[in-house]
Amino acid sequence: MDLHITDPEFAERFEHFAFYEVINEENQQLDERTRYMAILATLIGCGGVEAYKEMLPKALENGIAPIAAKEIVYQATDYLGYGRMLPFLNCTNKIFAEKDISLPLDGQATTTLENRLEKGIEAQAEIFGEHMKEAWKAGHINRWLAANCFGDYYTRKGLTISERELITFCFLMAQGGCEPQLIAHAKGNMNIGNDKDFLIRVVSQCLPYIGYPRSLNAISCINKAVEQ
Repeated sequence: MDLHITDPEFAERFEHFAFYEVINEENQQLDERTRYMAILATLIGCGGVEAYKEMLPKALENGIAPIAAKEIVYQATDYLGYGRMLPFLNCTNKIFAEKDISLPLDGQATTTLENRLEKGIEAQAEIFGEHMKEAWKAGHINRWLAANCFGDYYTRKGLTISERELITFCFLMAQGGCEPQLIAHAKGNMNIGNDKDFLIRVVSQCLPYIGYPRSLNAISCINKAVEQ
Protein backbone atom coordinates (compact mmCIF):
# COMPACT_ATOMS: atom_id res chain seq x y z
CA MET A 1 0.00 0.00 0.00
CA ASP A 2 1.41 3.40 -1.06
CA LEU A 3 0.89 5.87 1.80
CA HIS A 4 1.34 8.72 -0.65
CA ILE A 5 -2.00 7.62 -2.16
CA THR A 6 -3.91 6.44 0.90
CA ASP A 7 -2.52 8.89 3.49
CA PRO A 8 -0.88 11.77 1.61
CA GLU A 9 -0.90 14.32 4.45
CA PHE A 10 0.64 11.86 6.90
CA ALA A 11 3.24 10.73 4.34
CA GLU A 12 4.23 14.32 3.64
CA ARG A 13 4.80 15.24 7.29
CA PHE A 14 6.47 11.98 8.33
CA GLU A 15 8.88 11.99 5.40
CA HIS A 16 9.76 15.64 5.95
CA PHE A 17 10.51 14.95 9.61
CA ALA A 18 12.29 11.58 9.34
CA PHE A 19 14.13 12.05 6.05
CA TYR A 20 14.90 15.76 6.05
CA GLU A 21 14.53 17.46 9.42
CA VAL A 22 16.06 14.71 11.61
CA ILE A 23 18.82 13.75 9.17
CA ASN A 24 19.93 17.36 8.73
CA GLU A 25 19.63 18.57 12.32
CA GLU A 26 22.83 20.45 13.20
CA ASN A 27 25.18 18.51 15.53
CA GLN A 28 22.90 15.43 15.44
CA GLN A 29 24.10 13.81 12.24
CA LEU A 30 25.65 10.38 11.72
CA ASP A 31 27.42 8.90 8.74
CA GLU A 32 25.02 6.90 6.59
CA ARG A 33 26.35 3.46 7.52
CA THR A 34 26.12 4.13 11.24
CA ARG A 35 22.69 5.71 10.90
CA TYR A 36 21.27 2.72 9.02
CA MET A 37 22.90 0.28 11.45
CA ALA A 38 21.23 2.06 14.37
CA ILE A 39 17.87 2.26 12.62
CA LEU A 40 17.85 -1.44 11.70
CA ALA A 41 18.67 -2.40 15.30
CA THR A 42 16.04 0.02 16.60
CA LEU A 43 13.35 -1.38 14.31
CA ILE A 44 14.18 -4.90 15.46
CA GLY A 45 14.09 -3.72 19.06
CA CYS A 46 10.61 -2.22 18.76
CA GLY A 47 9.22 -5.11 16.69
CA GLY A 48 8.77 -2.93 13.60
CA VAL A 49 8.83 -5.67 10.96
CA GLU A 50 6.96 -3.72 8.27
CA ALA A 51 9.18 -0.67 8.65
CA TYR A 52 12.24 -2.96 8.66
CA LYS A 53 11.10 -4.35 5.30
CA GLU A 54 11.13 -0.81 3.94
CA MET A 55 14.45 0.12 5.50
CA LEU A 56 16.67 -2.94 4.88
CA PRO A 57 16.94 -2.46 1.09
CA LYS A 58 17.88 1.19 1.65
CA ALA A 59 20.46 0.15 4.24
CA LEU A 60 22.02 -2.34 1.79
CA GLU A 61 22.34 0.51 -0.72
CA ASN A 62 23.97 2.84 1.83
CA GLY A 63 26.94 1.02 3.27
CA ILE A 64 25.44 -1.92 5.20
CA ALA A 65 26.98 -5.13 3.86
CA PRO A 66 24.82 -8.27 3.89
CA ILE A 67 27.06 -9.81 6.57
CA ALA A 68 26.65 -6.74 8.79
CA ALA A 69 22.87 -6.84 8.36
CA LYS A 70 22.79 -10.52 9.34
CA GLU A 71 25.02 -9.91 12.36
CA ILE A 72 22.62 -7.23 13.63
CA VAL A 73 19.75 -9.71 13.42
CA TYR A 74 21.70 -12.56 15.01
CA GLN A 75 22.77 -10.44 17.99
CA ALA A 76 19.16 -9.43 18.63
CA THR A 77 18.56 -12.99 19.82
CA ASP A 78 20.23 -12.25 23.15
CA TYR A 79 18.43 -8.98 23.80
CA LEU A 80 14.97 -9.75 22.39
CA GLY A 81 14.84 -13.53 22.40
CA TYR A 82 14.35 -15.95 19.51
CA GLY A 83 10.60 -15.34 19.53
CA ARG A 84 10.94 -11.70 18.56
CA MET A 85 14.09 -12.05 16.46
CA LEU A 86 12.88 -14.80 14.10
CA PRO A 87 10.47 -12.70 12.00
CA PHE A 88 13.36 -10.34 11.21
CA LEU A 89 15.69 -13.20 10.23
CA ASN A 90 13.03 -14.62 7.90
CA CYS A 91 12.37 -11.16 6.48
CA THR A 92 16.09 -10.57 5.91
CA ASN A 93 16.49 -13.90 4.14
CA LYS A 94 13.53 -13.13 1.88
CA ILE A 95 14.90 -9.72 0.91
CA PHE A 96 18.35 -11.22 0.30
CA ALA A 97 16.77 -13.82 -2.00
CA GLU A 98 14.97 -11.06 -3.91
CA LYS A 99 18.32 -9.29 -4.36
CA ASP A 100 20.10 -12.51 -5.43
CA ILE A 101 22.35 -12.49 -2.36
CA SER A 102 23.43 -16.12 -1.99
CA LEU A 103 22.83 -17.86 1.32
CA PRO A 104 24.31 -18.95 3.58
CA LEU A 105 26.77 -16.08 3.89
CA ASP A 106 30.38 -16.75 4.86
CA GLY A 107 30.73 -17.91 8.47
CA GLN A 108 31.81 -15.29 10.99
CA ALA A 109 32.31 -17.35 14.17
CA THR A 110 35.68 -17.03 15.93
CA THR A 111 34.98 -19.24 18.96
CA THR A 112 34.31 -22.92 19.55
CA LEU A 113 31.94 -24.58 21.98
CA GLU A 114 35.02 -25.30 24.08
CA ASN A 115 36.41 -21.75 24.37
CA ARG A 116 33.29 -19.59 24.06
CA LEU A 117 33.10 -18.93 27.81
CA GLU A 118 36.73 -17.85 28.02
CA LYS A 119 36.45 -15.61 24.96
CA GLY A 120 33.11 -14.21 26.13
CA ILE A 121 34.60 -13.22 29.47
CA GLU A 122 37.41 -11.44 27.61
CA ALA A 123 34.86 -9.48 25.56
CA GLN A 124 32.90 -8.50 28.67
CA ALA A 125 36.07 -7.31 30.39
CA GLU A 126 37.08 -5.27 27.33
CA ILE A 127 33.76 -3.41 27.41
CA PHE A 128 32.91 -3.18 31.10
CA GLY A 129 36.21 -3.56 32.95
CA GLU A 130 38.39 -6.14 34.65
CA HIS A 131 35.78 -6.91 37.35
CA MET A 132 33.77 -8.79 34.70
CA LYS A 133 36.37 -11.57 34.73
CA GLU A 134 34.70 -12.84 37.92
CA ALA A 135 31.07 -11.90 37.17
CA TRP A 136 30.29 -15.15 35.35
CA LYS A 137 30.73 -17.05 38.63
CA ALA A 138 27.67 -15.41 40.22
CA GLY A 139 25.23 -18.00 38.85
CA HIS A 140 24.24 -19.96 35.77
CA ILE A 141 22.51 -16.98 34.09
CA ASN A 142 25.72 -14.95 34.43
CA ARG A 143 27.66 -17.89 33.00
CA TRP A 144 25.25 -18.13 30.08
CA LEU A 145 25.55 -14.37 29.56
CA ALA A 146 29.31 -14.64 29.24
CA ALA A 147 29.39 -17.79 27.10
CA ASN A 148 26.30 -17.30 24.95
CA CYS A 149 25.69 -13.56 24.62
CA PHE A 150 29.32 -12.51 24.51
CA GLY A 151 31.11 -15.73 23.54
CA ASP A 152 28.71 -16.74 20.79
CA TYR A 153 27.84 -13.31 19.38
CA TYR A 154 30.12 -10.45 20.44
CA THR A 155 33.17 -12.43 19.30
CA ARG A 156 31.88 -12.84 15.76
CA LYS A 157 33.38 -11.00 12.81
CA GLY A 158 31.22 -8.74 10.59
CA LEU A 159 30.84 -5.94 13.14
CA THR A 160 33.41 -4.31 15.42
CA ILE A 161 33.05 -4.50 19.19
CA SER A 162 32.00 -0.82 19.29
CA GLU A 163 29.37 -1.46 16.61
CA ARG A 164 28.05 -4.40 18.62
CA GLU A 165 27.72 -2.22 21.72
CA LEU A 166 25.95 0.41 19.60
CA ILE A 167 23.33 -2.02 18.32
CA THR A 168 22.83 -3.43 21.81
CA PHE A 169 22.11 0.10 23.02
CA CYS A 170 19.55 0.42 20.21
CA PHE A 171 17.88 -2.92 21.02
CA LEU A 172 17.47 -1.91 24.66
CA MET A 173 16.38 1.65 23.92
CA ALA A 174 13.76 0.54 21.42
CA GLN A 175 12.08 -2.21 23.44
CA GLY A 176 11.71 -0.15 26.62
CA GLY A 177 11.48 -1.49 30.16
CA CYS A 178 15.21 -2.24 30.18
CA GLU A 179 16.47 0.97 31.75
CA PRO A 180 19.00 -0.65 34.15
CA GLN A 181 20.54 -2.54 31.23
CA LEU A 182 20.36 0.55 29.02
CA ILE A 183 22.33 2.56 31.60
CA ALA A 184 24.89 -0.24 31.85
CA HIS A 185 25.31 -0.44 28.10
CA ALA A 186 25.47 3.35 27.78
CA LYS A 187 28.48 3.07 30.10
CA GLY A 188 29.84 0.19 28.04
CA ASN A 189 29.54 2.25 24.88
CA MET A 190 31.36 5.17 26.47
CA ASN A 191 34.12 2.86 27.72
CA ILE A 192 34.98 1.84 24.15
CA GLY A 193 34.68 5.21 22.44
CA ASN A 194 30.96 5.74 21.74
CA ASP A 195 30.73 8.90 23.85
CA LYS A 196 27.72 10.78 25.20
CA ASP A 197 27.40 13.09 22.20
CA PHE A 198 27.52 10.13 19.82
CA LEU A 199 24.84 8.23 21.73
CA ILE A 200 22.56 11.27 21.77
CA ARG A 201 22.99 11.53 18.00
CA VAL A 202 21.99 7.86 17.74
CA VAL A 203 18.85 8.49 19.79
CA SER A 204 18.01 11.52 17.65
CA GLN A 205 18.32 9.62 14.38
CA CYS A 206 16.19 6.74 15.69
CA LEU A 207 13.46 8.88 17.28
CA PRO A 208 11.09 8.77 14.26
CA TYR A 209 10.96 4.98 14.57
CA ILE A 210 10.35 4.60 18.33
CA GLY A 211 8.67 7.87 19.32
CA TYR A 212 9.37 10.44 22.01
CA PRO A 213 8.81 8.51 25.29
CA ARG A 214 11.44 5.83 24.66
CA SER A 215 13.80 8.39 23.12
CA LEU A 216 13.54 10.66 26.17
CA ASN A 217 14.02 7.63 28.44
CA ALA A 218 17.18 6.80 26.52
CA ILE A 219 18.53 10.33 26.93
CA SER A 220 17.84 10.08 30.67
CA CYS A 221 19.73 6.76 30.82
CA ILE A 222 22.68 8.27 28.99
CA ASN A 223 22.81 11.12 31.50
CA LYS A 224 22.61 8.68 34.43
CA ALA A 225 25.47 6.68 32.94
CA VAL A 226 27.58 9.84 32.80
CA GLU A 227 26.70 10.71 36.41
CA GLN A 228 27.65 7.24 37.63
